[in-house]
Amino acid sequence: MEVAGREIVFTGCERAKGRFLTTAIRAARRKAPKGKEKIKLVVAGHPNLAPVARAMRLTTRGLKSIICTHGVEVWEPLTRMRRYALRRANLVLAPSKYTADHVCAVQGVAPGRIRVLPWALDPQFEALAPNAGKTPTPANFPEGRVVLTVGRWRADERYKGMDTLITALPRLLSRWPEVELVAVGEGDDRQWLEDLAEENGVDRHVHFLSGLSYEQLASCYGHCEIFALPSKGEGFGLVYLEGMRMGRPCLVSDCDAGREVVNPPEAGLAVNPDNLEQVADAVQRMLTPGAEWDDWSSRARARCETRFTADHFRQRLISALFDE
Repeated sequence: MEVAGREIVFTGCERAKGRFLTTAIRAARRKAPKGKEKIKLVVAGHPNLAPVARAMRLTTRGLKSIICTHGVEVWEPLTRMRRYALRRANLVLAPSKYTADHVCAVQGVAPGRIRVLPWALDPQFEALAPNAGKTPTPANFPEGRVVLTVGRWRADERYKGMDTLITALPRLLSRWPEVELVAVGEGDDRQWLEDLAEENGVDRHVHFLSGLSYEQLASCYGHCEIFALPSKGEGFGLVYLEGMRMGRPCLVSDCDAGREVVNPPEAGLAVNPDNLEQVADAVQRMLTPGAEWDDWSSRARARCETRFTADHFRQRLISALFDE
């Protein structure tokens, strides 16, 4: 594949674990082209790959290993082999302090081996942002005061809080009858969520959109008033960056990494996701036009642009890779 004008070559192993391990070790021991210095570094993109990185280190003198963690996969103890390999890595990257704390407390990785490396907004989304408010919305996107949420709607990821927004909606509609909730995403839990909306009498105000292009997704952000994802288990939350870049105040929970990204009340509000009245009051406050909304909007955009761009990520990554 080609990224930013550079060709990247991949070696696939067709899900054959033995072949993958052999190929990885062979790659680690490969000699550098003549006249070029070899940087002996392996970056594993998931904790499940830590044992492979460990094997590469054991067979290659001077190899340094870095393991990336993300969120939910480190909430519970990994298998003994993976946990041991994670602890033996030179460096473990986490996208937030919230995830880093779990890596330390649950997986037993020494704090000195962990570096927080916040993720960045996708440059492709950044390029779409300036015109998103002018781009036509997808079919079935409603008119009215739109609250947008984006995620994976799966039965094993109900912690994301879509059900919380649905059950809080009747409290909002009593004062704001024009409020519409738009949920963008895929997953096997959609029918359950649709039934929940019907049970709460708000099915006409809840709209599910899926299969959207990146341009259509950006358009949804550009035409909503606020972004809301009162999740209980985000290891970071890239969707908050997307909302912030569009100048949309973001609703997050007070119990996961979302608050690190949004930094309430700088770019939005944090709520107890189990308190429906608090959730409804916060959404109502965020939908109210005026100076407070304008301040949230400008601060959200500025926070994204000054902390979470690809350049910021690149600088932090280089520091993590070569300064440790």
